[in-house]
Amino acid sequence: MSAAVIEPIRAVRRLWRRELPELLRQIHDPPQALFLRGAAGVEVLAQPAVAIVGARACSPYGAQVARMLGRELASAGLVVVSGLARGVDGEAHRGVLDAGGVTVAVLGCGIDRDYPAAHAALAQRICERGLVVSEYEPGVEPAPWRFPARNRIIAGLAAATVIVEARERSGALITADFALEDGREVFAVPGEITGTLSTGTNRLLRQGATPLTSTEDVLELFGLAASQRPRPSTLGVDATAALARLADGAASADELARATGLEPGPLAAGLAELELAGLVAEAEGCYRVVMPLRH
Repeated sequence: MSAAVIEPIRAVRRLWRRELPELLRQIHDPPQALFLRGAAGVEVLAQPAVAIVGARACSPYGAQVARMLGRELASAGLVVVSGLARGVDGEAHRGVLDAGGVTVAVLGCGIDRDYPAAHAALAQRICERGLVVSEYEPGVEPAPWRFPARNRIIAGLAAATVIVEARERSGALITADFALEDGREVFAVPGEITGTLSTGTNRLLRQGATPLTSTEDVLELFGLAASQRPRPSTLGVDATAALARLADGAASADELARATGLEPGPLAAGLAELELAGLVAEAEGCYRVVMPLRH
């Protein structure tokens, strides 16, 4: 395993167990200490927070959902906690940063490392507004067994944990188990019954996890309302037609053309307008609305 080494590490702070936020001290096995780096103050760890975790090799849908959730929960004023991993974790962090919010990344290695190394730039962006934390002191290398252990901290910092996508055997399910053991709320995003990426989340739903069908499902737990984006009044006719179809669900360009009757040129222009407005995102040829709209 490779990890990016952070130099210098003078900005690293350490909290002893007695200084940890109350929620984290309440878990079965709180860390002896927590190392921190980043511009945010320690008080961020005590603010209302939601953990978002899921598959590293997530689908385009899972990536879009994780990013949307990160963005919308941050827009509502919540801190988002995740593990800096590829896939769902990284997209959740990016969603928070898109919204100018605060996110906390929990490492499974020394605080002077970024793992995976490919997320070193993302970790730096997180540090500019939030925190990167670890129970491991500088110099501790990543090891497979450290990541399940760090998942208890991800769950412990949050009042609720959201599982976006997870296979039958997944680290995200370990995080969900820790959250349940600590008496925290667990949400699962329902998935296709034929997809292996949905096996774990659908099993959680059978076992009593709360289905997550919109951001409001989480925000209700905190007594908050969703921050909805006003529908632009200047959208062109073609963009408006495409958006109306996408409000019913994701669609490919061919499906949009059949549903709207638009020719390829006008449809492409309308979709480009929606993407530039930040209303729609495309992944692997499929378009989806990325934030609830207010009429």
